[in-house]
Amino acid sequence: MESVTPVPAAPAAAPITVALTGASGGFGRTFLAQLKKLPTMRPSVLVDLNLEALSTMLDSLGYDRATWHVCASRDQADAVVASGRTALVADIELLSAASYDVLVEATGSTRAGFAFACRAIAQERHVIMVSKEVESLAGVYLADLAKQSGVSYLPGMGDQPANLLALLAWVQAVGLEVVAVGKSSEYDLNFDPDSGLVRQVSETAHAPELQGLLCLGSDVSATLAARAHAVRSFKRAAAADYCEMAVVSQYSGYHPDVEAMHYPVARPNELADIYALREHGGILSSEGATDVFSMLRLPNEASFAGGVFVVVKTNDEQTWSILRDKGHVVSRDGRCACIFSPYHFMGVETPLSVLASVDPHRVPKEPRQYSTLAGRAEIDLPAGTELRVAGHHHEIAGVAPVLCAASDVTDDVAPFYLLDRTTLARPVAAGELISINDVAGFGAELWEAFQSGRALSTVTA
Repeated sequence: MESVTPVPAAPAAAPITVALTGASGGFGRTFLAQLKKLPTMRPSVLVDLNLEALSTMLDSLGYDRATWHVCASRDQADAVVASGRTALVADIELLSAASYDVLVEATGSTRAGFAFACRAIAQERHVIMVSKEVESLAGVYLADLAKQSGVSYLPGMGDQPANLLALLAWVQAVGLEVVAVGKSSEYDLNFDPDSGLVRQVSETAHAPELQGLLCLGSDVSATLAARAHAVRSFKRAAAADYCEMAVVSQYSGYHPDVEAMHYPVARPNELADIYALREHGGILSSEGATDVFSMLRLPNEASFAGGVFVVVKTNDEQTWSILRDKGHVVSRDGRCACIFSPYHFMGVETPLSVLASVDPHRVPKEPRQYSTLAGRAEIDLPAGTELRVAGHHHEIAGVAPVLCAASDVTDDVAPFYLLDRTTLARPVAAGELISINDVAGFGAELWEAFQSGRALSTVTA
């Protein structure tokens, strides 16, 4: 019997080394929990100002203390990484190019996140941008900078922008025509018909009239207006939503139908009817809109979980009749259908972006400044007013975020997140967009990056 010489197994590839900034935050936890299970990548450097909180989090995640070490110098950090362990540092200056392959930026700070991303690109390292605030302000510039350096720059999977863009890429790849793209807001409106109470996280309101508004009826706009009135005591719009749609706009070219977005109170099975053109009974004045809806659900119904959707035109009546029978969301008139992914899993999904960043066959899509996330004064703001981004939703008191088509605003309009930690140099009346000339103390490098991104968008328009 002829002997067969066994073929030696290919050597296992070294795991991708990942540096994570803002490591002790909620996103950082979800990402590190997942990295613990993956042989393809490992956390090599964790950057955070609060190393005590980071250490406590690693303990709670079950990371053996022997696998990580708090470092006070670059040489010490490099030695720890070289030994296969994880270096914990409080200063980005301790992060050397030799200690990581990919940077995952998750500070949520425009100034710090921008500086960290620039540093990584200068070190010829790939960047996964989770800080959507940075992306909305300087993403076009950073993507171009990365391209010139021969590295990848990608939004992070697990947050709605990257998830929606992935769904949109699938939709476009199969040749479907897009009518609208969007996501649900962060928190559902949970209505209990028995009590007449509607709950949004820990807040409740008595709204028994919602019982008669659970179906759209023949007049979609009237039903949506009645629902909005019923839940008027809840805060439903958030700066984070506008920021996420600004990122989607950069990579897709779509922008809101109205600058404040529609925010309909809706159920998932209604989205194809709601996000239709007005002449077809919907709410849109034009196709290719980005928007956000507030999900209305009953207590035992599944949540949309901050998921994403794309509304498309149907191209064959019989095809979509078959799909409707299988449970897919098709509008009542058969013109539109809604394709959706009802989830976003934060750092649990981000390893997909890390893998994509090192794929030599992947060409990242180049973002462009198709829209501007700006700030419109909600009240009269006197000179000397300090503007600060604060709170869970990263908002500015007295300033409403608005998402405008780039062609609809002047070149001096200030991006929303550039306003953080600035002071008004002159009064701004209620209803006015805040311009760069209205504020003092803004980050000059960030403004220059935004202008560069806008110039790139003009050249390639």
